Amino acid sequence: MGGGKSPLRLGIAGLGTVGAGVVTLLRENAAAIAARAGRPVEVAAVSARDRRRDRGVDLSGVRWHDDALALAADDGVDVVLELIGGAEGTARALVEAALARGRDVVTANKALLAVHGARLARLAGESGAALLFEASVAGGIPAIKLVREGLAADRLLRVGGILNGTCNYILTTMRDTGRDFDDVLAEAQALGYAEADPSVDVDGWDAAHKLAILAGLAFGRPVSFDGVFVEGIRGIQACDQHFAREMGYRIKLLGMARRAGEGGAIEAFMRPCLVAQDSPLAHVDGVFNAVVTEGAFSGPMMIEGRGAGAGPTASAVLADVVDLARGKALQVWGVAPGAPAACAPRSTLRGEYYLRVLVRDRPGVVAEIAAALRDTGVSLRALSQHGAARDPGGAVPLALLTHETAEAAMIAVVEVLATLDSVIGAPLLLKIEML
Repeated sequence: MGGGKSPLRLGIAGLGTVGAGVVTLLRENAAAIAARAGRPVEVAAVSARDRRRDRGVDLSGVRWHDDALALAADDGVDVVLELIGGAEGTARALVEAALARGRDVVTANKALLAVHGARLARLAGESGAALLFEASVAGGIPAIKLVREGLAADRLLRVGGILNGTCNYILTTMRDTGRDFDDVLAEAQALGYAEADPSVDVDGWDAAHKLAILAGLAFGRPVSFDGVFVEGIRGIQACDQHFAREMGYRIKLLGMARRAGEGGAIEAFMRPCLVAQDSPLAHVDGVFNAVVTEGAFSGPMMIEGRGAGAGPTASAVLADVVDLARGKALQVWGVAPGAPAACAPRSTLRGEYYLRVLVRDRPGVVAEIAAALRDTGVSLRALSQHGAARDPGGAVPLALLTHETAEAAMIAVVEVLATLDSVIGAPLLLKIEML
């Protein structure tokens, strides 16, 4: 084991769930990791906010830096592991400082890569340092390796998937129990699947960061994150789950990026979608994630597994460390650094759509909705109504499916419907994604 080579020395910034998980996994599986790496791997230094906090791991004999940036300058550190998180602040400063000094970096920081990936790639290219980030997308699922290495010879047409376990758990439980969003969210928080402030998850931003990373790898340059259309799951109601099942679909928070044409723009969105019940993605439930790809030569592919947690994420972090120990370093985005790719406007998307409208139960309502569809050039494929209102003029939900149309037309339909006296509240628009 290790062949007499000197240890690869790690400096870990951040000793939360993932950081402590890395230390634990490295200690418990040291022999196997050394055998696969070709040399021992050890923790040389760490940095975290509170030295006194018990993290359940033995840190005796390890150097402690109160300032995480000191890890970038520590000559006793070969690889910096940035496990702090966040697109700005200490995490960004540490990664930039380490790369500028030519020090290899492994990170699980999806927000940092999604927002600043182009700059970090330039820094790594200029200094010759490696920047690896397997753990930034889908926890223990080898999504990065699949796209950057396994499919390196192919021309990828699209990439994406179910990239947030919290949202997938909430949508799955709503579907299976008939309960409303707020009720299931509270349960997810009690079980530890959702944070006290769940906004980053349920509003789609966590998953959108992961999608941007996958898209950058798939298409050879980082995607301009500001152009990714992001919509969360707060608007999904129990009636939507009922309508979806009745119509042969399931609702998933789905991210997808695809080539938009010869101009170089990328279609990219993170939003709740309807997927057919016989699609493999429809059966990825609970806290599980799935990554899908489609290559011109490899065709469609899906990998599934746990997308978060100390064990899966720590395993992915150390997989990158093993690669570095073997001397394996790749271009950050699979090719030489380039300018970020622009995202096509949301209005240019096309597809079939689901539209749910809460209306007053009175004569002529369906005719008003049909007129709005007609006037915007949208063709209706199916309509469903559940029951009647208890009181005259009370509210009932209607669900509509359209034939293929431009999203610009659907946006116009929603705007028209929102002005009608017969419509209560904001209509819900979901894309039907064919996978």
